[in-house]
Amino acid sequence: MKKLLATATLLASSIVASQAQACWFWEDCTYTKTKYPMVLAPGVLGFDKLVGFVDYWYGIPSAVSYSGGKVYTTSASAFNSSEARGEQLLAQVQNILAISGAAKVNLMGHSHGGFSVRYVATAIPSRVASVTTIHSPVKGVKGAAILTGTDGTVAGDVVQTVGTAVSNFITFLAGNSYKEDFMASMKSLDTAGAAAFNAKHPNGVPTTACGEGAYTTNGIKNYSWSGTSAVTNVLDPLDTFFGVMSLVSTSEPNDGLVGKCVSHFGKVIRDDYPHNHGDAINQLFGVRGLFTPDPKDVYRQHANRLKVAGV
Repeated sequence: MKKLLATATLLASSIVASQAQACWFWEDCTYTKTKYPMVLAPGVLGFDKLVGFVDYWYGIPSAVSYSGGKVYTTSASAFNSSEARGEQLLAQVQNILAISGAAKVNLMGHSHGGFSVRYVATAIPSRVASVTTIHSPVKGVKGAAILTGTDGTVAGDVVQTVGTAVSNFITFLAGNSYKEDFMASMKSLDTAGAAAFNAKHPNGVPTTACGEGAYTTNGIKNYSWSGTSAVTNVLDPLDTFFGVMSLVSTSEPNDGLVGKCVSHFGKVIRDDYPHNHGDAINQLFGVRGLFTPDPKDVYRQHANRLKVAGV
């Protein structure tokens, strides 16, 4: 039954993407038409659609499909280990490959979803054309240690209980039934957890503090981008959270959670977009700083980049 539901969800996401507004005849209607479909993997919170209408990737799939791109969105545990969420994505990607008939997919992961797409690329490298990490803490988030450092204490038990309860609630609102483990998520995202993951999945990870990683590994093209503006619009409620977190997450320029250099993976397209962690997925409901790049355009440009690269 779970497999049938997952398949139905993936089919629905494909149908929604294909029903985007038709491209006008004077436009380049193949601008985002990649050779292989694009699969989007969410970060923490893990939902594809919350309470039936709140999209994780606000307006992005339709913007990319508008000019020819085929996009699938996926879901995951709100909070769990990189490995658990990677397995969840792997099952969905295998379904997408079967449903679409595609030989490969272009994987794109935001935040913790960057770990998920890398996990899948290691598991089935012959079925992955490219991996793109978006505002993803490739080398970990120092701020996560604030929580993981209390593990095993009374405070740690409280954090685990409250965090998992919130995770279960979000999963319920998203209509999913994933297992949740808040502390496992935090451990995966701290610097030690990220280092352990990178040792098992090194492809595309830079060997220097702020350098680039391999552009291509096992025939898979690697890309990343991120931002350095924690607060971009005072009218966006998320900015308050990112503004506070930017003070404890890392000492380097950051997007409110993820540092500039720790986000590097493969070919770095740009690491200083004037976006915060929420702007990276066009949240909250598209509110962003004045005169800043439209996140939807960033994804469209990347889809074209993939198209030009032949994937």
